[in-house]
Amino acid sequence: MEKQIGFAERVRRMDARLRVQENFDLIKKEMVLGHHRAVFYYVDGFIEGSSMGKLMIYLLSLKGLCPPEIPNGRAAATYFAEHHMPHVEVEVSDDEDLMVQMVLSGTSLFLGETFGECALIVDSRTYPSRSVDEPENDRVMLGARDGFVETLVFNTAMVRRRIRDPALTMRHLTVGSESRSDVVISYLKGRADADYVRRLEEKLKGVKTRSLAMGHESLAELLIADRWYNPFPKIRYTERPDVAAAQLLEGSVLILCDNSPEVMILPSTVFDFLQETNDFYFPPLTGTYIRLVRHLVFWATLFLVPVWFLFTKNPTLTPSWLTFVLPEALGKIPIFVQLLIVEFMIDGLRMASMNTPNMLSNSLSVVGGLILGEFAVSIGWLIPEVIVYMAFVAIANFSQRSYQLGYAFKFMRILLLILIQCFNVTGFFAGLGVILLLLVTNRTVNGRRSYLYPLIPFNGRALLSLFFRVRKDRFVGTQGEEGKNGE
Repeated sequence: MEKQIGFAERVRRMDARLRVQENFDLIKKEMVLGHHRAVFYYVDGFIEGSSMGKLMIYLLSLKGLCPPEIPNGRAAATYFAEHHMPHVEVEVSDDEDLMVQMVLSGTSLFLGETFGECALIVDSRTYPSRSVDEPENDRVMLGARDGFVETLVFNTAMVRRRIRDPALTMRHLTVGSESRSDVVISYLKGRADADYVRRLEEKLKGVKTRSLAMGHESLAELLIADRWYNPFPKIRYTERPDVAAAQLLEGSVLILCDNSPEVMILPSTVFDFLQETNDFYFPPLTGTYIRLVRHLVFWATLFLVPVWFLFTKNPTLTPSWLTFVLPEALGKIPIFVQLLIVEFMIDGLRMASMNTPNMLSNSLSVVGGLILGEFAVSIGWLIPEVIVYMAFVAIANFSQRSYQLGYAFKFMRILLLILIQCFNVTGFFAGLGVILLLLVTNRTVNGRRSYLYPLIPFNGRALLSLFFRVRKDRFVGTQGEEGKNGE
C-alpha cells in the first residue's frame, strides 16, 4: 500500500510541475505492465509517433517492470534500463529538476512503480528542422552546398563528419534560467589554447540571464562588455560547416547555440572578416586575386566618398590627373547633405526590399533605386557624381558577407564626412585617428589576441597570408601555424 501511495505521489508532483492538465502538447501516458503501474511523459512534436508506438507495443507485452528478487529503487530502474529499454540513450536519475528540464527539452520520462524516487530519461526526441541547404548569405561558386540549421545536434554532426579526430571536443552547457538553452563549446584538444577554452567555459557558466531569446546574438552580447560607441563586430559568424571545420583545424574555438544556424568563431580579428570560403576553393593564383580585389574594393567603401568630398571642398588639393572627378555643378542642395540623403536612402531601399515578398523584392529595389535617383538628378536635388559614388559603395559592401562590418564602415564613413564638413582637412585626419583608436581598443572575446592581429602584434608571415593564398595555408589562415590564442 505504501508503494502505491509513493508512486501516486510522485506522479502527482510531476503532473503539477509539468502542468499536464493545462498544456495540450504535454502527453501523459499511463499503462500497466503486468502487475506494475508506469507513466510516460513527453512533449508531442518532439517524439516521432511511429517509434513511440513500437515502444508502447513492446512495453505492454512485458509481464512486469522487474523480477521480484530485484530490490525497488535505483536497482530496479537500472535493471529495467539494461534489460527492457530498447533505446540507445537511457539515463537513470533521481533529480526531479533534471527530469522536468529533460522533458521540456524533448526527451521522454518513464516513471515506474518499483523505481522508487528514480525515473528513466529516454532520449527518443526528433526536433523539427529544415533541410541543410546552402546558406543564402554565404554562397560559393565551388565546394560543399550544406549549411548549419537551427537544430544543435545536426550542426555538431556536420562538423564531426569533416573532422574524424578523437581530439575534437564538443562540451555541452546550459544557459538561461528559464530557456535552459543548449550551448556547445567545440575545439580541438591540443591545438586550441587550453587556458583560453577554460576561461571561455567559465564565462559561459557565469552568464546570468533568463533566456537567449535571440540565440547567438543574445549570447554574444552577454559575453562581451557593452561598448555602444564602437560599431566594429566583436565576433565572426559562419553558417558553413566547411568554414567551421577549417577554423577548428587552425586552433579556433566554436560556440554553437541551439535554435541558431550561426556558429561563433573565436578568436576574431578585423582581418578575419575579409576572408571568404571561395578563396580556398580556387587555385592559389585565383584565390590570391580574389582576396586582393576584395580588400581593395571593400576598403574603398570607407575612403572613396570622403576623399572625393574632401577634393570637392578643396579643389586645389586635387591632383591634376584627377580633376575630372570634380563636379561641374554642385546642385541645389549642399553636397554634404546630398551624401547623407543617399546614405539613408540606400538603407531605406534595403529595408523595403527585406519586407517585400520574394517575387517582387529584386525588381522593386532596382526599379525604386533607378526612379528615385533619376528624378532626384532631374529636379536638381542630387548631382550625378553623388549617385555614382554612393552606388559603388552600396554594391561594394557586398564584397564581404558580414553585415556588422558593413555597417561599421558605414558609420565610420559618415563620421569622416561630418568631420570633413566641420574641420576640412584637419577633420579628415582626425577621423582617421578615431577609426584607428576604435580598432585598437575594440574589446572582443579574443583572449590575449589583439583585434588588429597580425598587424598588432606584427606577424609578417600571417599578415602576408591575408593577401596571398598559397597551398600550405589551405587550412591555416591569419592565425598562422601556431593556431592558438596566445602566441
